[in-house]
Amino acid sequence: MAKKRKVGNLLALAVLALLVERPMHRYEIAAVLKERGKDRDMDIKWGSLYTVVQNLEKHGFLAVVGSERDGARPERVIFRITDAGRAEAVDWTRELISTPEPEHHRFVAGLSIVGLIPPDELIALLGVRLDKLAAQLEVARQEIAEYTAVLPRLFLIEAEFGVAMLEAEADWVRGFRDELTSGTFPGVDFWRQLHASGVLANGDHPAERGQPDPPADN
Repeated sequence: MAKKRKVGNLLALAVLALLVERPMHRYEIAAVLKERGKDRDMDIKWGSLYTVVQNLEKHGFLAVVGSERDGARPERVIFRITDAGRAEAVDWTRELISTPEPEHHRFVAGLSIVGLIPPDELIALLGVRLDKLAAQLEVARQEIAEYTAVLPRLFLIEAEFGVAMLEAEADWVRGFRDELTSGTFPGVDFWRQLHASGVLANGDHPAERGQPDPPADN
């Protein structure tokens, strides 16, 4: 089970990892994180950056080392990572790599109630998803190919993992669609009957119409 962190927002980890490089003020932190596309790797809510940095300082993970002023703009406080902050970043990274945790996925949420959609419509929707996955894969592979020429593989492994996950999802979606198309998916005929008879549209339970219950989910 994941450890309860003093500052549990993943944006905090991104900030700590960035400040390992050098001290920065909040505006620079946000700019560099955006430039490096960290919002693609983590669920980052940019509006919470001020609070995250404040809490990291409160718990001793960051320390103020000075400030600077650019013209008429407000003074910008510069933060550095502390020894405690480095230890927190390393421990947190170890946990993320070693400990699987349930993660909510929009696609899984849709699959959990997919019976609301007729099988033939679902076949078409899965085809649309496959097309979009193919487009995402093309972009992701192209980006990796471009960055491979200028960056060590160490800095591309999260992108490689992203490609692997997209490929795995596309393979599964393709197999599921093929089962529906060929009629080999268990219970697909009964599924079609439920929609053809209007049972799902009317909200009636099959037993109330003298029909057998649909097969239980495994």
